[in-house]
Amino acid sequence: MKTTNKILVVDLEATCWEQDGEYQRAHSEIIEIGVCELDTLTGEISKQQGILVIPEHSEISRFCTELTSITPEMVAQDGVPFEDAIEILFNEYDASAYTWASYGAYDRNKMIETCRQKNVDFPFGYQHINVKEEFRRCNRMRRGIGMARALKQLRIPLEGKHHRGVDDANNTAKILHWCLNNP
Repeated sequence: MKTTNKILVVDLEATCWEQDGEYQRAHSEIIEIGVCELDTLTGEISKQQGILVIPEHSEISRFCTELTSITPEMVAQDGVPFEDAIEILFNEYDASAYTWASYGAYDRNKMIETCRQKNVDFPFGYQHINVKEEFRRCNRMRRGIGMARALKQLRIPLEGKHHRGVDDANNTAKILHWCLNNP
């Protein structure tokens, strides 16, 4: 693990359907890996990227497109297999060398599960920051709140489209920077 002022912030989007439940938990697949780098000293956010991922066993539903703005056509045109997306994280971000963060536990758990299912090396370092939990702790709240609500509470405008991985990673980085400066 490198000693650095850089943290990778990640947000995943996955196939989803209007009826949430067991089917969704069993069949959803990652369709976007949003990632950016946060300079913890300056708050500068760089290297923002949304890596579109081609799902193998599920389709992007109309509901999913309405939620994320990701269409089947976008993924067909610009998407890559999951294994190639992981290579991008290794090659362009040196992802395994840095602490990484996400808003809540879903992204971490989904990435671990998908890497295990596909027999692919986990791309991130072992140190993970749950930004939702950090925000809850910093604000002495009993329960965590969603990313959009946290931004609103901080009076930070939500940039981009909520539920787009690249935009949510960027917005999560802003919350994390606030948390690091308000322990």
